[in-house]
Amino acid sequence: MYRVVEIIEPDFGCEGIPDGQEPRCEVVLENENGKVIVTVPDAELYRKEIYEGVNVEYRNNIIQKV
Repeated sequence: MYRVVEIIEPDFGCEGIPDGQEPRCEVVLENENGKVIVTVPDAELYRKEIYEGVNVEYRNNIIQKV
């Protein structure tokens, strides 16, 4: 199990998100073994109600709220 320490949203500046790209965030996860940074679609974080401070499972590139 991990705790979400930080969610880093990309800054595309005034150009915005490039055409055809889905906005993705870097998610910093931490457990007793250290930190891991994963990239997750922004919409997935909202859909799964994952935000800073919640506990999650991360296996096989899938993040799930606990």
